[in-house]
Amino acid sequence: MVIKKVGILTGGGDCPGLNSVIYGIMLKAYDAGVECVGILKGWKGFVENLTIPLNIAEHDDLHTVGGTILYTSRTNPFKGVDSKEEKAKELAKKFDTLNIDALIAIGGDLKRFTF
Repeated sequence: MVIKKVGILTGGGDCPGLNSVIYGIMLKAYDAGVECVGILKGWKGFVENLTIPLNIAEHDDLHTVGGTILYTSRTNPFKGVDSKEEKAKELAKKFDTLNIDALIAIGGDLKRFTF
């Protein structure tokens, strides 16, 4: 599979360095000819289709700004669901809805997403 467009989200609490990570991803994606889209408010934005375009030319100083331009949330899409497998399938469909080939999630508590 050829990756043409990647989504980026930040989850969990805000912290210094998130924008630097986003910028680093954008640089590598630009070099590889991959488009980036920002997903606002972490997993909440992924579930609710909240996105912004991420153009490297418009964010050339992003690495100098603390926090995250994408905002964040502590949303856990698996919390309170009966079937994690069904929820995972529902979330997988979001890739088509958001028109992305890959997702990079920065931050958050990975233990919350185990099956």
